[in-house]
Amino acid sequence: MVVSKTESKIEKLIELDKKHYLHPTTVPKLFIENGPKIIFQEGNGIRVTDIKGDTYIDGASMLWNVNLGHGNKELAQASYDQMSTLAYSSSFYGYSNEKAVRLAEKVVSVAPGDLSAIFFTSGGSESNDTAFKLARFYWNLKGRPTKKKILSISRSYHGATVSAGTATGIDAFHSFAGSRDADMVRAKSHLTNCELGDKNDPNYDGCIRDVIEKEGAETIAALILEPIQGAGGVHVSPDGYLKAVKALCEENDILMISDEVICGFGRTGKMFGVDNWDVVPDIMSVAKGITSGYAQLGGVLVNKEIRDTIVQYDQILGHGFTYSGHPTACAVGLKTIEILERDNILENVNKMEKELKKGFDYLTDKHRYFTKSRAVGLLAGFELQQDRDLDVPFAESVKPASFVVDQCFKRKLILRAADFEKGKDIVAIAPPLIINKQEISEMINIIDTAVTEFNITIK
Repeated sequence: MVVSKTESKIEKLIELDKKHYLHPTTVPKLFIENGPKIIFQEGNGIRVTDIKGDTYIDGASMLWNVNLGHGNKELAQASYDQMSTLAYSSSFYGYSNEKAVRLAEKVVSVAPGDLSAIFFTSGGSESNDTAFKLARFYWNLKGRPTKKKILSISRSYHGATVSAGTATGIDAFHSFAGSRDADMVRAKSHLTNCELGDKNDPNYDGCIRDVIEKEGAETIAALILEPIQGAGGVHVSPDGYLKAVKALCEENDILMISDEVICGFGRTGKMFGVDNWDVVPDIMSVAKGITSGYAQLGGVLVNKEIRDTIVQYDQILGHGFTYSGHPTACAVGLKTIEILERDNILENVNKMEKELKKGFDYLTDKHRYFTKSRAVGLLAGFELQQDRDLDVPFAESVKPASFVVDQCFKRKLILRAADFEKGKDIVAIAPPLIINKQEISEMINIIDTAVTEFNITIK
């Protein structure tokens, strides 16, 4: 059999990949046995093409981050222009560059409330680690050094570095390496009545208010949460929850950190996730959508009180990254926000949310196992249950979410499963924010076929 040059190239890449490339969040043994699931070659709009020439709808925006879609020439040009002028410069020792300054001003201008300054990082994990450090540093400067603990909630995902990984409420991310931040505590998520003070609620034990009472508010520096939990399964904060948590934090002198790494920059139909509930955090972590994934950039916004306290410190601020304020990444960030505003992207997100929900209604009516669909902007998901009326999940061995995601992949739609939690079989959907009505319909049709295939299999 004659092997073409393309086939030979693909085989070579697969072998080199298996031999030299350790992949993140991948099962190593299975990877060595099977090789890469896909080798991406190019992207255009909401679609990506692999090295074999097959084209897929990117229904997950890769990792929730390619908000403006693939192949955006303006973002590429912004990067090229800056690289051709000043590709990199340091922000250490008081050095600065124009793009970092301009982006800092711009992000602050679109941020909620009195968030007034930003510390730049390279990504989400760095942003959350930085948020924890700045919170602890702030309380030290205020003469309250015992306030060190960071409180997070179940089902959360905050990153893969030591502190951010410890704050993450997904057990699978804790078994790796055994690295932990000792000053981390966790509470149950989304218990509005409990956080409002209802001690008769059967779920009160382990809620945020209960943990604060047990640990002592004088030991807790900050609480971190996502307005809508992404990797944890697209769990939307109930109405009133974020305001109850913010009031609880204020009551106990605890800083509220909003992890907007996924929710930020238009993903939820507002510029930031907290804007959906009119809540202003004390600290806000950002990354991903700030550059639409075209450059590695993150940041931590702090309110005026924290900023004004920190700038009185008269010694070296012992924290920073080589790529803090990277001029090329900041240039891409500036162009991203410009496009979001100029092209009314948030308006499109809100329109497409309605189309997605129409599709979910159709799938709910058609498929007995399809249930609990939700969407805030284009951060969406649905669940599969054996009996949705009685809230009965499938047996763990069935893995319906993974099955449906695999069937979608075979039909050239990339989605992701969130089935790590016992009794929860969730499929997450987060397409680029530029998606249109016809493309939403394409996605729904493929999901329809995939769930139909599951229905046949389960019988």
